[in-house]
Amino acid sequence: MIELDGSYGEGGGQILRSAIALSALAKRAIRISNIRAGRSNPGLRRQHLAGIEVIAKLTDAKVKGLEVGSTKVEFRPSEKRGGFLEYDIGTAGAISLLLQAALPVAVFAPEQVELHIRGGTDVAWSPPIDYIQNVFVPIIERMGCTIKIHQIKRGHYPKGGGKVKVIIEPVKELQPIDATNFGQVEKIEGISHCVRLPSHIAERQATSAEEILRKYGFEDITIERESYKKKSDPHLGAGTGIVIWAESDQGYRVGADALGARGKPAEKVGREAAKKLITEISSDQAVDSHLADMLVPYLALAKGTSTIGITKLTSHLETNVWVARKLLDVEVELVGKVGEPGTLRVHGIGSLP
Repeated sequence: MIELDGSYGEGGGQILRSAIALSALAKRAIRISNIRAGRSNPGLRRQHLAGIEVIAKLTDAKVKGLEVGSTKVEFRPSEKRGGFLEYDIGTAGAISLLLQAALPVAVFAPEQVELHIRGGTDVAWSPPIDYIQNVFVPIIERMGCTIKIHQIKRGHYPKGGGKVKVIIEPVKELQPIDATNFGQVEKIEGISHCVRLPSHIAERQATSAEEILRKYGFEDITIERESYKKKSDPHLGAGTGIVIWAESDQGYRVGADALGARGKPAEKVGREAAKKLITEISSDQAVDSHLADMLVPYLALAKGTSTIGITKLTSHLETNVWVARKLLDVEVELVGKVGEPGTLRVHGIGSLP
């Protein structure tokens, strides 16, 4: 059994999700201790249980310590399986974080996987589902797999209630990628939404983002406005947000997002997302700071060497690299310092037990 210290690196839920996913794929039993040891509320939270429970179902795994507050988990995977799986995270637990854990396992399932998930689609400290759909999925599809995400209903903090359907067509192997320089921006797209709120909020978010982007010389900008009439709005609670992404002449996408909050003007939300996107674009790297750590499991499992240029290295990325080395014995070269642009080269193992 492989022993991992859950307090390593950023010491949060990221190490847990990555380790369990790679444990399942490598069919190597794992024990993680000191889970979230440095947090004010250490141990597993409800949203952390979600990813482990879904992976356990996809691998017929035996799990110990799977309860709120637990600081140690043992995970023993067995045979991978596909098929239909429905899961309710509860409240506004982030659907995107569950997908970060479960998708690498589903990609290598023996048959199609269909996930129906309830929870939060647009919540703090996690990528919005629009980002997953429009930035993460396109680059994963370059590696040879097909993931279709259908957002049925949004869910915001604290009520949640979002619904997402995900269909994964599994593969036998993934192809490596070479994604270094971003290239020239061809267009910028996005989605500005509000639910249980007046439609002008989505409009103001989008307009303010467009104004900033045009000041920096970008012209081909299309930001969709999404809102609902009061009587027909199906969502449980109010919320707003915007996700925007730039696409280059090389076909790469980098993205940025911002969430609304009580007392936070819609214009500030739009400007915040636009400024983040401009920062990502300015480094001329093909993979943005939020996407890089999500790619590590896929790069590690690809058949061949992948190289990606990253707009800003993060502690989450360093943690995922450490986990990949521990679980897969994969060769990884990470060049650069946290907070600065860098390069990641992964010599993928190309096969699974």
